[in-house]
Amino acid sequence: MNLRDLTYLLALAEHRHFGRAAEASFVSQPTLSTQIKKLEEELGVALVERTPRKALLTETGLEIARHARAIQAEIQEIKSIAQRNRDPESGTVKLGIFPTLGPYLLPHVIPRLRRELPRLELLLIEDKTEVILKRLREGSLDLGILALPVHEDSLHAEFLFEEPFVLAVPESHHLAASDTALPLDALTRESLLLLEDGHCLRDQALEVCQLAGAGEKPGFRATSLETLRQMVAANVGITLLPALAVAPPIVPTPHIRLRAFAEPAPSRRLAMVWRKRSSTTELFTRLARIFAELPPALLSPRQACSTQDPPATA
Repeated sequence: MNLRDLTYLLALAEHRHFGRAAEASFVSQPTLSTQIKKLEEELGVALVERTPRKALLTETGLEIARHARAIQAEIQEIKSIAQRNRDPESGTVKLGIFPTLGPYLLPHVIPRLRRELPRLELLLIEDKTEVILKRLREGSLDLGILALPVHEDSLHAEFLFEEPFVLAVPESHHLAASDTALPLDALTRESLLLLEDGHCLRDQALEVCQLAGAGEKPGFRATSLETLRQMVAANVGITLLPALAVAPPIVPTPHIRLRAFAEPAPSRRLAMVWRKRSSTTELFTRLARIFAELPPALLSPRQACSTQDPPATA
Protein backbone atom coordinates (compact mmCIF):
# COMPACT_ATOMS: atom_id res chain seq x y z
CA MET A 1 0.00 0.00 0.00
CA ASN A 2 1.25 3.50 -0.80
CA LEU A 3 -0.03 7.05 -0.60
CA ARG A 4 -0.64 7.19 -4.33
CA ASP A 5 -3.11 4.30 -4.15
CA LEU A 6 -4.99 6.01 -1.31
CA THR A 7 -5.15 9.17 -3.42
CA TYR A 8 -6.70 7.16 -6.26
CA LEU A 9 -9.25 5.72 -3.85
CA LEU A 10 -10.20 9.20 -2.62
CA ALA A 11 -10.60 10.41 -6.21
CA LEU A 12 -12.91 7.48 -6.90
CA ALA A 13 -14.90 8.23 -3.75
CA GLU A 14 -15.39 11.82 -4.91
CA HIS A 15 -16.15 11.26 -8.61
CA ARG A 16 -17.82 7.80 -8.45
CA HIS A 17 -16.54 7.08 -11.93
CA PHE A 18 -13.25 5.50 -12.99
CA GLY A 19 -12.80 7.78 -15.99
CA ARG A 20 -13.43 11.03 -14.12
CA ALA A 21 -11.35 9.87 -11.14
CA ALA A 22 -8.47 9.02 -13.48
CA GLU A 23 -8.73 12.41 -15.18
CA ALA A 24 -8.69 14.19 -11.81
CA SER A 25 -5.62 12.12 -10.80
CA PHE A 26 -3.79 12.82 -14.10
CA VAL A 27 -3.44 9.13 -14.97
CA SER A 28 -5.09 6.84 -17.49
CA GLN A 29 -8.23 4.97 -16.54
CA PRO A 30 -6.55 1.52 -16.86
CA THR A 31 -3.76 2.70 -14.52
CA LEU A 32 -6.18 3.86 -11.85
CA SER A 33 -8.36 0.76 -12.20
CA THR A 34 -5.33 -1.52 -11.93
CA GLN A 35 -4.02 0.21 -8.80
CA ILE A 36 -7.41 0.07 -7.10
CA LYS A 37 -7.61 -3.65 -7.91
CA LYS A 38 -4.13 -4.22 -6.47
CA LEU A 39 -5.14 -2.35 -3.30
CA GLU A 40 -8.21 -4.58 -2.95
CA GLU A 41 -6.04 -7.69 -3.39
CA GLU A 42 -3.52 -6.47 -0.85
CA LEU A 43 -6.21 -5.71 1.75
CA GLY A 44 -8.27 -8.77 0.90
CA VAL A 45 -11.55 -6.88 0.74
CA ALA A 46 -13.72 -5.30 -1.94
CA LEU A 47 -13.47 -1.52 -1.90
CA VAL A 48 -15.58 -0.65 -4.93
CA GLU A 49 -18.92 -1.74 -6.36
CA ARG A 50 -18.44 -1.60 -10.13
CA THR A 51 -21.38 -0.91 -12.46
CA PRO A 52 -21.38 0.07 -16.15
CA ARG A 53 -22.17 3.71 -15.35
CA LYS A 54 -20.62 4.41 -11.98
CA ALA A 55 -18.38 3.09 -9.22
CA LEU A 56 -19.52 3.25 -5.61
CA LEU A 57 -17.37 2.51 -2.60
CA THR A 58 -18.44 -0.37 -0.38
CA GLU A 59 -18.99 0.21 3.31
CA THR A 60 -15.43 -0.97 3.91
CA GLY A 61 -14.20 1.27 1.11
CA LEU A 62 -15.95 4.29 2.64
CA GLU A 63 -14.42 3.58 6.06
CA ILE A 64 -10.94 3.24 4.56
CA ALA A 65 -11.48 6.44 2.56
CA ARG A 66 -12.27 8.33 5.79
CA HIS A 67 -8.94 7.22 7.22
CA ALA A 68 -7.21 8.05 3.94
CA ARG A 69 -8.51 11.62 4.13
CA ALA A 70 -7.09 11.97 7.62
CA ILE A 71 -3.73 10.63 6.38
CA GLN A 72 -3.82 13.06 3.46
CA ALA A 73 -4.50 15.95 5.85
CA GLU A 74 -1.57 14.92 8.06
CA ILE A 75 0.75 14.79 5.05
CA GLN A 76 -0.32 18.28 4.02
CA GLU A 77 0.29 19.45 7.56
CA ILE A 78 3.83 17.99 7.47
CA LYS A 79 4.52 19.88 4.24
CA SER A 80 3.10 23.07 5.76
CA ILE A 81 5.29 22.72 8.84
CA ALA A 82 8.39 22.38 6.70
CA GLN A 83 7.41 25.39 4.57
CA ARG A 84 6.68 27.58 7.58
CA ASN A 85 9.96 26.64 9.23
CA ARG A 86 11.74 27.86 6.12
CA ASP A 87 9.73 31.07 5.95
CA PRO A 88 6.67 31.49 8.21
CA GLU A 89 5.13 34.23 6.06
CA SER A 90 5.47 32.53 2.70
CA GLY A 91 3.78 29.56 1.13
CA THR A 92 0.11 28.98 0.37
CA VAL A 93 -2.90 29.28 2.67
CA LYS A 94 -6.28 28.03 1.45
CA LEU A 95 -9.16 30.05 2.86
CA GLY A 96 -12.82 29.07 2.55
CA ILE A 97 -15.46 31.79 2.71
CA PHE A 98 -19.19 31.76 2.02
CA PRO A 99 -20.79 33.64 -0.91
CA THR A 100 -22.79 36.20 1.08
CA LEU A 101 -19.60 37.49 2.71
CA GLY A 102 -16.61 36.93 0.43
CA PRO A 103 -17.25 39.46 -2.38
CA TYR A 104 -18.05 42.22 0.13
CA LEU A 105 -15.36 41.62 2.79
CA LEU A 106 -12.33 40.71 0.69
CA PRO A 107 -11.88 44.05 -1.14
CA HIS A 108 -11.40 45.74 2.23
CA VAL A 109 -8.82 43.20 3.45
CA ILE A 110 -6.76 41.99 0.48
CA PRO A 111 -4.81 45.28 -0.03
CA ARG A 112 -3.62 45.20 3.58
CA LEU A 113 -2.71 41.51 3.30
CA ARG A 114 -0.59 42.25 0.25
CA ARG A 115 1.21 45.03 2.13
CA GLU A 116 1.83 43.14 5.37
CA LEU A 117 2.33 39.60 4.03
CA PRO A 118 3.60 40.08 0.48
CA ARG A 119 5.10 36.58 0.17
CA LEU A 120 1.96 34.80 1.33
CA GLU A 121 -0.21 33.22 -1.38
CA LEU A 122 -3.83 33.28 -0.21
CA LEU A 123 -6.06 30.97 -2.25
CA LEU A 124 -9.72 31.85 -1.80
CA ILE A 125 -12.39 29.16 -2.12
CA GLU A 126 -16.01 30.29 -2.06
CA ASP A 127 -18.57 27.71 -0.93
CA LYS A 128 -21.42 27.06 1.46
CA THR A 129 -20.77 26.62 5.18
CA GLU A 130 -21.20 22.85 5.33
CA VAL A 131 -18.75 22.33 2.47
CA ILE A 132 -16.18 24.59 4.11
CA LEU A 133 -16.51 22.70 7.40
CA LYS A 134 -16.10 19.38 5.60
CA ARG A 135 -12.99 20.57 3.76
CA LEU A 136 -11.50 21.95 6.98
CA ARG A 137 -11.96 18.58 8.68
CA GLU A 138 -10.41 16.77 5.72
CA GLY A 139 -7.46 19.15 5.49
CA SER A 140 -8.10 20.48 1.98
CA LEU A 141 -8.65 23.94 3.51
CA ASP A 142 -6.40 25.65 6.04
CA LEU A 143 -8.82 28.36 7.19
CA GLY A 144 -12.47 29.25 6.98
CA ILE A 145 -14.44 32.39 7.72
CA LEU A 146 -17.82 31.33 9.06
CA ALA A 147 -20.75 32.63 11.03
CA LEU A 148 -20.88 31.66 14.70
CA PRO A 149 -21.69 29.39 16.36
CA VAL A 150 -19.47 26.69 14.86
CA HIS A 151 -20.30 23.30 16.38
CA GLU A 152 -17.09 21.40 15.70
CA ASP A 153 -14.83 20.27 18.54
CA SER A 154 -11.79 19.84 16.28
CA LEU A 155 -11.82 23.48 15.17
CA HIS A 156 -10.71 26.70 16.85
CA ALA A 157 -12.84 29.80 16.18
CA GLU A 158 -11.26 33.27 16.45
CA PHE A 159 -13.93 35.97 16.64
CA LEU A 160 -13.57 38.69 13.96
CA PHE A 161 -16.50 41.12 14.10
CA GLU A 162 -20.25 41.46 14.31
CA GLU A 163 -21.98 42.43 11.08
CA PRO A 164 -25.45 44.02 11.39
CA PHE A 165 -28.26 43.51 8.91
CA VAL A 166 -30.22 46.24 7.17
CA LEU A 167 -33.66 46.03 5.62
CA ALA A 168 -33.95 46.44 1.85
CA VAL A 169 -37.39 47.49 0.58
CA PRO A 170 -38.77 48.73 -2.75
CA GLU A 171 -39.07 52.53 -2.94
CA SER A 172 -42.87 52.19 -2.99
CA HIS A 173 -43.00 50.10 0.21
CA HIS A 174 -44.63 51.66 3.28
CA LEU A 175 -41.38 51.28 5.27
CA ALA A 176 -39.35 53.13 2.62
CA ALA A 177 -40.34 56.61 3.81
CA SER A 178 -39.06 56.16 7.37
CA ASP A 179 -35.87 58.07 8.23
CA THR A 180 -35.61 56.66 11.74
CA ALA A 181 -34.18 53.32 12.80
CA LEU A 182 -36.82 50.60 12.57
CA PRO A 183 -37.80 48.51 15.58
CA LEU A 184 -37.64 44.80 14.85
CA ASP A 185 -41.40 44.48 15.26
CA ALA A 186 -41.81 46.67 12.16
CA LEU A 187 -41.42 43.36 10.32
CA THR A 188 -44.43 41.79 12.04
CA ARG A 189 -46.66 40.08 9.44
CA GLU A 190 -44.21 40.99 6.64
CA SER A 191 -43.00 38.30 4.22
CA LEU A 192 -39.30 38.33 3.41
CA LEU A 193 -37.46 37.09 0.35
CA LEU A 194 -34.85 34.54 1.43
CA LEU A 195 -32.03 32.49 -0.05
CA GLU A 196 -32.31 28.80 -0.90
CA ASP A 197 -31.39 26.05 1.57
CA GLY A 198 -27.71 25.64 2.40
CA HIS A 199 -26.89 29.33 2.78
CA CYS A 200 -26.15 30.33 6.36
CA LEU A 201 -27.72 33.73 5.66
CA ARG A 202 -31.03 31.97 5.12
CA ASP A 203 -30.85 30.45 8.61
CA GLN A 204 -29.87 33.81 10.10
CA ALA A 205 -32.74 35.58 8.32
CA LEU A 206 -35.21 32.94 9.51
CA GLU A 207 -34.12 33.57 13.10
CA VAL A 208 -34.83 37.28 12.62
CA CYS A 209 -38.22 36.44 11.10
CA GLN A 210 -39.11 34.32 14.12
CA LEU A 211 -38.09 37.08 16.52
CA ALA A 212 -40.03 39.71 14.59
CA GLY A 213 -43.13 37.68 13.83
CA ALA A 214 -42.40 37.79 10.09
CA GLY A 215 -42.52 34.99 7.54
CA GLU A 216 -40.94 33.84 4.30
CA LYS A 217 -42.44 34.89 0.98
CA PRO A 218 -43.74 31.65 -0.53
CA GLY A 219 -42.84 30.42 -3.98
CA PHE A 220 -39.40 32.04 -4.25
CA ARG A 221 -35.90 31.24 -2.98
CA ALA A 222 -32.90 33.08 -4.37
CA THR A 223 -29.58 31.50 -5.33
CA SER A 224 -27.51 34.57 -4.46
CA LEU A 225 -27.52 37.84 -2.58
CA GLU A 226 -27.52 39.76 -5.86
CA THR A 227 -30.69 37.96 -6.96
CA LEU A 228 -32.35 39.04 -3.71
CA ARG A 229 -31.27 42.61 -4.34
CA GLN A 230 -32.74 42.64 -7.85
CA MET A 231 -36.01 41.07 -6.69
CA VAL A 232 -36.41 43.89 -4.17
CA ALA A 233 -35.71 46.44 -6.91
CA ALA A 234 -38.37 44.74 -9.04
CA ASN A 235 -40.91 45.27 -6.23
CA VAL A 236 -41.27 41.53 -5.56
CA GLY A 237 -40.68 41.87 -1.82
CA ILE A 238 -38.34 42.89 0.99
CA THR A 239 -35.25 41.23 2.43
CA LEU A 240 -32.37 41.48 4.88
CA LEU A 241 -28.92 42.40 3.59
CA PRO A 242 -25.62 42.25 5.53
CA ALA A 243 -24.04 45.66 6.16
CA LEU A 244 -20.90 44.89 4.13
CA ALA A 245 -23.07 44.03 1.12
CA VAL A 246 -24.35 47.63 1.01
CA ALA A 247 -21.27 49.51 2.21
CA PRO A 248 -19.16 51.52 -0.27
CA PRO A 249 -17.77 50.80 -2.80
CA ILE A 250 -20.93 48.78 -3.53
CA VAL A 251 -22.92 50.81 -6.06
CA PRO A 252 -26.48 51.75 -4.97
CA THR A 253 -29.25 49.77 -6.65
CA PRO A 254 -32.01 51.94 -8.15
CA HIS A 255 -35.53 51.61 -6.74
CA ILE A 256 -34.30 50.20 -3.40
CA ARG A 257 -34.40 51.91 -0.01
CA LEU A 258 -32.25 50.67 2.87
CA ARG A 259 -33.34 51.01 6.48
CA ALA A 260 -31.30 50.47 9.63
CA PHE A 261 -32.75 48.70 12.65
CA ALA A 262 -32.94 50.14 16.13
CA GLU A 263 -30.68 48.62 18.77
CA PRO A 264 -30.30 45.79 19.45
CA ALA A 265 -30.11 45.36 15.68
CA PRO A 266 -30.15 41.88 14.14
CA SER A 267 -26.66 40.79 13.15
CA ARG A 268 -24.34 37.88 12.51
CA ARG A 269 -21.04 37.15 14.28
CA LEU A 270 -18.11 36.13 12.06
CA ALA A 271 -15.06 34.12 13.02
CA MET A 272 -11.92 32.74 11.41
CA VAL A 273 -11.75 29.00 11.94
CA TRP A 274 -8.87 26.51 11.75
CA ARG A 275 -7.97 23.05 13.03
CA LYS A 276 -6.86 23.02 16.67
CA ARG A 277 -3.94 20.73 15.83
CA SER A 278 -2.61 23.12 13.19
CA SER A 279 1.02 24.15 13.58
CA THR A 280 0.30 27.57 12.05
CA THR A 281 -1.61 29.14 14.93
CA GLU A 282 0.66 32.21 15.08
CA LEU A 283 0.25 33.03 11.39
CA PHE A 284 -3.48 32.30 11.44
CA THR A 285 -3.96 34.52 14.49
CA ARG A 286 -2.19 37.34 12.64
CA LEU A 287 -4.43 36.81 9.60
CA ALA A 288 -7.50 36.89 11.84
CA ARG A 289 -6.37 40.21 13.30
CA ILE A 290 -6.03 41.70 9.82
CA PHE A 291 -9.52 40.52 8.85
CA ALA A 292 -10.95 41.81 12.13
CA GLU A 293 -9.57 45.35 11.93
CA LEU A 294 -12.13 46.87 9.59
CA PRO A 295 -12.98 50.59 9.60
CA PRO A 296 -15.94 51.03 11.97
CA ALA A 297 -17.95 52.82 9.27
CA LEU A 298 -18.12 49.61 7.24
CA LEU A 299 -20.13 47.97 10.00
CA SER A 300 -22.38 50.95 10.67
CA PRO A 301 -25.85 50.22 9.28
CA ARG A 302 -26.94 53.87 9.55
CA GLN A 303 -23.96 55.07 7.53
CA ALA A 304 -24.39 52.31 4.95
CA CYS A 305 -28.05 53.23 4.51
CA SER A 306 -27.32 56.94 4.14
CA THR A 307 -24.65 56.36 1.47
CA GLN A 308 -26.57 53.71 -0.44
CA ASP A 309 -30.03 55.23 -0.73
CA PRO A 310 -30.24 56.48 -4.34
CA PRO A 311 -32.30 59.50 -5.28
CA ALA A 312 -35.93 58.78 -6.04
CA THR A 313 -36.69 58.19 -9.71
CA ALA A 314 -39.82 58.97 -11.59
